[in-house]
Amino acid sequence: MEYSEHTRAALVESAIELFTERGYANSSLDEIAKRARVTKGALYHHFAGKRALFEAAFEGVEIGVVSRLSAEMPGKRDPWEELRAGLDAFLRECLEEPFRRVVVQEGPVVLGYRRWYDLGERYTFGLVRSSLTRLVENGTIDSGSPVDVLARVVFGGLSAGANTIANSDDPKRTSVEVGQALERLLRGLRDGGTG
Repeated sequence: MEYSEHTRAALVESAIELFTERGYANSSLDEIAKRARVTKGALYHHFAGKRALFEAAFEGVEIGVVSRLSAEMPGKRDPWEELRAGLDAFLRECLEEPFRRVVVQEGPVVLGYRRWYDLGERYTFGLVRSSLTRLVENGTIDSGSPVDVLARVVFGGLSAGANTIANSDDPKRTSVEVGQALERLLRGLRDGGTG
């Protein structure tokens, strides 16, 4: 069992590397298996094909992102500062190649928009929702609508921001601009639309 888990992990890591470097279309299963130092038969033992392996790679990148964001957003801090720390960490992730290439650019194309969106909700949406829930509960923001709806709108803004950064000719500059826009949006929620 441990060998099987190690093989699967090696394949996912190899896939993340190759999909990041070359994109989905230019990465072959032969190359992924070779880089993972396993046979193609071992690859097919774990994954039905290239798309299934891509989905596992996508999830691997997302799990890493959520882990890093969670480390930046400790629950014992002021909820507003927690949300801002999470936003800063998210903007840094948007500049990292695996997230940019695998999740933002390739994900919707390879997985289809619905599956891509569902997977994004499975991982990063939970952090957005829990942060906004804490802000509503402590009175920092008045949602004016169910927290779930508010969280989906904010999550949509983060997704659009990530896409804008990923497809920019100057991602660092664009990241600053997206950060400023998202900060204004969040301040508007906090200040009731007056700030």
